[in-house]
Amino acid sequence: MNDSRDLAALVRARVPIIVIETLEEQRALRLLAGIAEERRLPLYRWSAAGGLVHTNFRYGGAIPGTAPAAPADAREWRIDDTASLKAALTHIDGRGQPGLYVLLDIHPYLEDPVAVRLLREIALDHPVDGRSLVLVSPALTLPAKLARHAARLSLPLPDEARIRQLLDSEFQLYERQSGRPARRERAVEDAMVRYVNGLCEEDVRHQLRLAIRDDGALTREDLQRAAAYKQQSLPGLSLEVVLDNADAIGGMLRLRRWLAQRRPVFLGEVERPGLPVPRGVLIAGVQGTGKSLAAKATAAAWGVPLLRLDFGALYDKFQGETERKLREALRAAEGMQPAVLWIDEIEKGLASGSAEHDGGVSRRVLGTLLTWMAERTARVFIVATANEVRELPPELVRKGRFDELFFVDLPDAPARETIFRIHLNRQRLPLAAFDLRALAEHSTGMSGAEIEQAVVSAIYEALPDGREPDMAMLLAELARTRPLSVVMAERVAALRAWAHERCVLAD
Repeated sequence: MNDSRDLAALVRARVPIIVIETLEEQRALRLLAGIAEERRLPLYRWSAAGGLVHTNFRYGGAIPGTAPAAPADAREWRIDDTASLKAALTHIDGRGQPGLYVLLDIHPYLEDPVAVRLLREIALDHPVDGRSLVLVSPALTLPAKLARHAARLSLPLPDEARIRQLLDSEFQLYERQSGRPARRERAVEDAMVRYVNGLCEEDVRHQLRLAIRDDGALTREDLQRAAAYKQQSLPGLSLEVVLDNADAIGGMLRLRRWLAQRRPVFLGEVERPGLPVPRGVLIAGVQGTGKSLAAKATAAAWGVPLLRLDFGALYDKFQGETERKLREALRAAEGMQPAVLWIDEIEKGLASGSAEHDGGVSRRVLGTLLTWMAERTARVFIVATANEVRELPPELVRKGRFDELFFVDLPDAPARETIFRIHLNRQRLPLAAFDLRALAEHSTGMSGAEIEQAVVSAIYEALPDGREPDMAMLLAELARTRPLSVVMAERVAALRAWAHERCVLAD
């Protein structure tokens, strides 16, 4: 996407109101100044702090639309008595001349009916006089009577190539200012590109300059600082550590085979006309059966970043903020493509009954997510997991939202053997000391999480004696375990019955 070209196209199309929802105000102003200068249009900028300001591009001394009192040699000058938005809009409405009128942070004023009416009158007169209003704000929801006159533009996040350009620029700046050569290491630079991917361009530049300016090098500490900043600036979205080994989960053979078949197409290694790129799966199942591990294993097997979307961190008490945060998180995920987007326990953020208790926020969040799922073109593969899948809204689980709905049941005997092998190896216990088949027979009805906890408990039991657990101790721990399939037998049975008609078994 070329942000300057797209913005210029909206200006040429004589769109009355252009909405740019961004935190990069200076970047937006630079783009608008370039377009105004190229098209020889007057450029005005209003803010609550500075009033209405006119920019002079000095077209050989002749400035289209310049007021007679404007000094010819001034770069900018302030229009008197335009400190309030209504005064500025009245001034703009009275000029009747083509131009770009940039209004900064006007979202608090959109509840004023007079301001809204003035905006609408300027928009209605646009076909005659060619005035374009450009509203720049971090978050902006237009009233319906204005929305029909408006077009929205998102400033794209920098891709990997652009980030590397910024990185080269910052190293060159360091060398010019310090007179010393920069110390560059490709592996660390690659890691930094991954860490700052998904941030806006100004934030990327700031993080790179902060890392390079003192010593002319990128260090592990710089990577940690960039990762912490990204976590803070993108609430609800985090970069997760993926598994070292995609086989570190037991069972789910059908799901793993399904994912392996689609990997080459998702990564663009194989292309076939008409074949859609894989878009995502919903994995339902009993608690503790490894659904979250499946998301991590997917990212590990495909060799792509794993991003976790946390609905709890997105919800905000202010109107429209939750949806804005979700849009920003999804936009950042697109900036890190190809990637796996993991939505853990999705029912907690989108349960069908939530809208009755949260003023409709969950319903609007659902609408934002569904729109993105339907319209996205980026290679972002969703892995959504759910324990209480029956609570999800029907429009989310219908066929077409996800490529497939999988159900992870309690592991069978062969899968339990594999799970015991994984956890015994993880704890560095000798496999020869344990009868895996017997362990599988004594753990019927247990989930992978319960098996893991039994192994850990046996280790703690043996620790005071300064020895490692043996087969007898592990069997004793299994005997003491009351699995969820027994404690909540009715709920597990109802979940299985629901999934039998609607899902594909993961194993």
